[in-house]
Amino acid sequence: MGIGLAAGLTAFGGLAQAAWQLDPNQSRVTATVTEITSGGESITHEHALRRMEGQISSDGTLKLPIRLNQTDVLDRLGDLPPWMSSLTNTTLVTVVTQLPPERINSLKVGQSTVEILTLRTDSNGEQRQEKLPVRFTRESDDAVRVRNAEPVSLDGKELMKNQNVRSILSLMGYQQIGDEVPVELNAVLVDR
Repeated sequence: MGIGLAAGLTAFGGLAQAAWQLDPNQSRVTATVTEITSGGESITHEHALRRMEGQISSDGTLKLPIRLNQTDVLDRLGDLPPWMSSLTNTTLVTVVTQLPPERINSLKVGQSTVEILTLRTDSNGEQRQEKLPVRFTRESDDAVRVRNAEPVSLDGKELMKNQNVRSILSLMGYQQIGDEVPVELNAVLVDR
């Protein structure tokens, strides 16, 4: 969840002169999921996609593979049976985005810019494309903070149509979720 958001926001760092990449220790997406129980009760849960990794190519392309072991699912479920442990490193979805690198390179420390990124996702051959407003703030010569430029919610019904997402939600015991899943990106691009 929020996978597309995370990847798109990080792609802004495709800087021509710099080798920008996500700092996995400071890059995450949180999603607020409302579980609808069989009794009709609504229970809110917060989930995280952590340790986001990706390097931006010189032409501004970022490919961000998302794996199960980056989510908090395993924290909640505990150790998986041995026959399932290989799934933790399997790519669930890959997010790809493109950005003209000169925009971030021109930012001075303390300056921000907002860009609309086009995120493309591919999950088991199912492809989607969405636009996402992202704010990039240069915090230092070698670090750029990436956040939502405005509140963003994913469509819960669309998420449930994706087999990978539905499988993960089922593992966590969710039979049904609410129509809106607010997501928030907080990532850092660093010049290595």
